[in-house]
Amino acid sequence: MNQRGALGRFGEELAVRRLRRSGMTVLERNWRCRAGEIDIVAADGSAGPALVVCEVKTRRSRGFQHPMAGLSPAQARRLRGLAQRWLCERWLAAHPAPPPGGVRIDLIGVLLPERGAARVEHVRGVA
Repeated sequence: MNQRGALGRFGEELAVRRLRRSGMTVLERNWRCRAGEIDIVAADGSAGPALVVCEVKTRRSRGFQHPMAGLSPAQARRLRGLAQRWLCERWLAAHPAPPPGGVRIDLIGVLLPERGAARVEHVRGVA
């Protein structure tokens, strides 16, 4: 695995920990199809869960851009399409109806400073 891939995997692991601490259930990681990849799929809420598609952006502090600025409109459109595809191929194969809480796309930004602990930010409903 190259350095960029290792950085991304580390950021995704921190994101999963954050989601679980906030009470979400991680359903799948790194789901791929021809149209692209979803970093994390989770369920949020016990009564009528929402399906949450999470995009994780990990950056070093000396990087060019803050991770929360890394989601372009084109990426948001692609994520909406991937969410729909995952819903049809994975959720509806195991459940009789769409999730009662709907589908939401979240962004998790992981900033790795030169020193100290990583900062993880979670923004709900970005697209």
